[in-house]
Amino acid sequence: MSVVGVGTDLVQVERVRRVLERHGERFACRVLDQPEMQRWRTHADPGSYLARRWAVKEAAAKALGTGIGGSLGFHDLHVASTAAGAPQLEVTGRGAETARLLGVTRWHVSLSDDGGFALAFVLAEGAPATG
Repeated sequence: MSVVGVGTDLVQVERVRRVLERHGERFACRVLDQPEMQRWRTHADPGSYLARRWAVKEAAAKALGTGIGGSLGFHDLHVASTAAGAPQLEVTGRGAETARLLGVTRWHVSLSDDGGFALAFVLAEGAPATG
């Protein structure tokens, strides 16, 4: 196995909070899938929760080299947590097909937040497609 792609994203939590103040749940619905929305609605700090999810999803899009758009949407990326609390990434829909075509078989995610920022690092592992 080898590295197919690497992505990182840094998000200012306060900026996400301001967008939420202006656009509310409509904005969160654009970024989060249904299970994430359920967690967001009950989270003690919804702005921070959304900023962290945004960072992971953007970092994953960068690892694929596609960005968010035609071949990958925010809802194709689900950020969950292991029993130990570590972030994990599940890719579905168009995103899963894009990852498969690129040879991605495994995702590694690191997520940190401090000083008003959320930082995500995503590594896509697999056998790079040839051709």
